[in-house]
Amino acid sequence: MFGPVGRQLRAAVKPAKLWKTKSQPLWRHRQVRAHAALGSSAALQRQDDCLVLHYGGKQMKFNYVWLRDNCRDESSYNVQTNQRNLDTVGIDLNIRPDHSTVERDQLILTWPGGHVTKYSLSWLADNSYEGKKNGFMHRRMLWNADIYESAKTPSAKWEKFMSCDEELKFFLQNYLTYGIAFVEGVPASVEATQEVVQRVSLIRETTYGRMWSFTSDLARGDTAYTQLALGAHTDTSYLQEPCGIQVFHCLRHDGTGGRNLLVDGFYAAERLRQLSPKSFELLTRVHVKHEHIESKEGHRNHLTGIGPLLEVYPWNKELFMIRYNDYDRTVIDSAPHDVVQQWYSAHRLLATELRRPENQLWVKLSPGQVIFVDNWRVLHGRESFSGLRQLCGCYLTRDDVLSTARCLGLHA
Repeated sequence: MFGPVGRQLRAAVKPAKLWKTKSQPLWRHRQVRAHAALGSSAALQRQDDCLVLHYGGKQMKFNYVWLRDNCRDESSYNVQTNQRNLDTVGIDLNIRPDHSTVERDQLILTWPGGHVTKYSLSWLADNSYEGKKNGFMHRRMLWNADIYESAKTPSAKWEKFMSCDEELKFFLQNYLTYGIAFVEGVPASVEATQEVVQRVSLIRETTYGRMWSFTSDLARGDTAYTQLALGAHTDTSYLQEPCGIQVFHCLRHDGTGGRNLLVDGFYAAERLRQLSPKSFELLTRVHVKHEHIESKEGHRNHLTGIGPLLEVYPWNKELFMIRYNDYDRTVIDSAPHDVVQQWYSAHRLLATELRRPENQLWVKLSPGQVIFVDNWRVLHGRESFSGLRQLCGCYLTRDDVLSTARCLGLHA
């Protein structure tokens, strides 16, 4: 029903390339493969503090202790458990190989005492700092509303999803790529929704329990339990590690309004990075606090989470989480007044991108349609509504979702 499409937008050292067509996002970054084809020539250069490998048109530097620590022979590594046998603390910090050579696309090192280590050149390239610095951890497509709606990628079908690993893999590929994925044809019940969820991952229990079902009865101290509109936000920003995935299933709605809002936060953040690199960097550096205070009968909670609005990997500046919730953000006491002024300016620029109509996807969820949302990437909200509207859902553990994807052979 709803299908995403787009092109990779990732953190990059070099400037992005502009595009002019409406069917593509504003930028596309050059992708860099970490490894080269077999048969590429290789050259070694031994230096005092590292071994320099020239391979596949790249120069990579490897620390000698790192090389010994990552030996994959039987005495150093258990291939049955995929765990290290070698005691890293026992490696001489001044270790140097006695001999080094390249044979048949392998680096062969002979260490003092006669121990021999062999590494595939492609493995070294894949695991080098240079490869990670110029590469990316996650392959994803960033989208706005027009891009998403243009694709018409089919949703996963419930019966096939529950019994066929290929359908599950198709679903997870969409989720990993776009941050959103749908399952259609699910019976409109909490129990059926839970079965769908557990096909993917473990449920993460929070102060709202495991599976939750709610209406606009203000049973909990949260605006979600009203009929009011909600602006785009991420959930559980008040946890030190916000929940990774959120699941929604509209079981019933007898009334008007209530469309759900979805915004690709990474798309908006990458626009900010291009338009104002200093503002983007500031939002990755200043930590702010989010807070959840609830004092209702049977529900007493005071939770706080602290972190930057935008989180990036330090080695390649790739964005991996957006924490955006103005409802739950509390006072900023983690920066001096002049930095706070800069933060508000940067926040305003990011909010402008998030609120652009062309970046906002509006979806009317219906019974039988379950949506999985990457809570570290895609913001959600809703318009106001009338009548009885009942939703169920839960949060999932991010690690287990990614584990399921990897077990099915996906890059996650």
